[in-house]
Amino acid sequence: MKTHELFDIQDQVVAITGAASGIGLAYAEVMAVNGAKVNLIDVDEKALLEAVLWLQEKGANVHGELADVTESSTLQKAFNSIMERHGKLDIVFANAGISGGPGFLKGNGERNPAGEVENLSLDVWEKVFATNVTSILRTLQIVAPHMKRQGHGRVIVTSSISASMPESLVSSIYAISKGTVGHMVRQYAFELAKYNILVNAIAPGPVVTNIGGGRLKFEESRKPFEESAPLGKIARTSDLQGAALFLASAASSMVTGTQIVIDGGRTLGKAN
Repeated sequence: MKTHELFDIQDQVVAITGAASGIGLAYAEVMAVNGAKVNLIDVDEKALLEAVLWLQEKGANVHGELADVTESSTLQKAFNSIMERHGKLDIVFANAGISGGPGFLKGNGERNPAGEVENLSLDVWEKVFATNVTSILRTLQIVAPHMKRQGHGRVIVTSSISASMPESLVSSIYAISKGTVGHMVRQYAFELAKYNILVNAIAPGPVVTNIGGGRLKFEESRKPFEESAPLGKIARTSDLQGAALFLASAASSMVTGTQIVIDGGRTLGKAN
């Protein structure tokens, strides 16, 4: 097949949670500029409007839906609106997520007492799991019936390398939430394969976004993560766009229940 046929997503209906900034907005951009009909879902009304206008300036077919992924009623309303608008739903990026804070080590290698297990906040635990885990289940429960009826669908989850490795600089709460997400991808890919619904994940290492207060925008915060990656750098959101297009297109028609790791080699260990 020609490249344009393999990666063709023209007129595919796409919905993305957590789409007003960061990784979600990068997904939205690559979907939009390649001809998909893109629907952004986010809780931040101002950022959502700005993202929609930015993509419209690029000539995109794009709409915004205000919703909180931790609240079933607003998320259901958003997807109902998308279905009413387009009559189908081809691709869903379950992307919304939040940080759990720093880990048990600081960047200089010293212990961080606030990140040690006995001092973790159960309130933070519940908030992180509501956003990073339960919202994916909620999203699947909403979109799976639509995809079953139409006989196809793609669900692409934003996971993390934390799904498959312990963390020291990142909160154990976040790591454990992503570990749960990793197994959800395998489990629901297994269950939904009968209906030609593919479930996969993109598992980035550290990415420069607004998550965690945007701390990775600062050189000092990035340094320990960069030093632990063989490529000597961490990802920008644009580095995830190729994998997003692959998983949304015919190029990945035999891929399900897996994750694409984008981490500059960090999971391989420190090389230098």
